[in-house]
Amino acid sequence: MNTTSLHVKIEPEIKRDAEKVAEALGLSLSAVTKALLKQFIRTRKLSVELVDDRPEIPNAATRRALAQAEEDINAGRGRSFANSKEFLSYLDALIEHDKRKSQ
Repeated sequence: MNTTSLHVKIEPEIKRDAEKVAEALGLSLSAVTKALLKQFIRTRKLSVELVDDRPEIPNAATRRALAQAEEDINAGRGRSFANSKEFLSYLDALIEHDKRKSQ
């Protein structure tokens, strides 16, 4: 594979923090940079989210949905699937059932 180098001037603290996050995710800074550049090329957009250290707080609708999901799981109304194929087959069956029901 043919490669080239990219030199970026950045504050040491930012690099150090980025390396820690990348390492926690099992990635190198090089892999993160490559992924970001590929996304930039593919979408032709620079997606940057400015976030401070405060945790994200879900809105009311999301809190209700999360509470309902937790209630369903605790009541045994949840489903689990061994793999994506099994899940998609389940969804196909639901769609087919709804089609027959509406006819």
